[in-house]
Amino acid sequence: MGQYARRGVHGQTVEVIARRILAGEIAEGATLNLAALQEELDVSLTALREALKVLTAKGIVDARQKRGTFVRPRTDWHLLDGDVIRWQFAGGAGQHLLDQLHEVRTIVEPAAARFAAARATETDLADLDRALAGMAAASDPVTAVRADLAFHRALLAATHNELLERMEVVMETGLAERDRLVHGAGQDDPVPSHRAVVEAIRRGDAEGAEHAMRQLLEKAVRDVQKVRRQRPGVER
Repeated sequence: MGQYARRGVHGQTVEVIARRILAGEIAEGATLNLAALQEELDVSLTALREALKVLTAKGIVDARQKRGTFVRPRTDWHLLDGDVIRWQFAGGAGQHLLDQLHEVRTIVEPAAARFAAARATETDLADLDRALAGMAAASDPVTAVRADLAFHRALLAATHNELLERMEVVMETGLAERDRLVHGAGQDDPVPSHRAVVEAIRRGDAEGAEHAMRQLLEKAVRDVQKVRRQRPGVER
């Protein structure tokens, strides 16, 4: 399911309830007191119910007659949903979740680079080159993160595999959190490691593209570890 629009009272209501649940402030199995939430958040019952529909669609809450609206077990949550990942970071999931997302990247992205080397079109290569240029030109953390996300989005698109392309939401949410940490603290120039992937794809070198991506991911781990050493106690 795609990310919902985080605007207005509806978006704010979804955010507050979701973050409390994913932070453990509202426990699994707990029944929500809708009247109390309505009063606390100062929203109409209709607005509250609409917000709960979003969380229901993401497997976080459900409603039953006589029981009311309750928090479902974590095993039912749509943990690969971009919003659910983001809410976990906001709730303090920190390094554990970041490590899990990195493991997912090590499974998906080297294979994506291999496929891209065999399937990338001139348009795909142009998109990758444009992302590289954005990295090189980035002068602040916000634009650096945006360029990095554009690169990894273009990489998945270059596989021409619709299911891999759908991993974009998971990858982008995790990358955004990782990049927020690393780019905010400064890091080595990311362009050479990313360019190595693109050049291997351009040559049609599947093995070389996969190897270059694995090296890029190893560098990503080192960057995070460096930030941890520089900022002891940092969680995200």
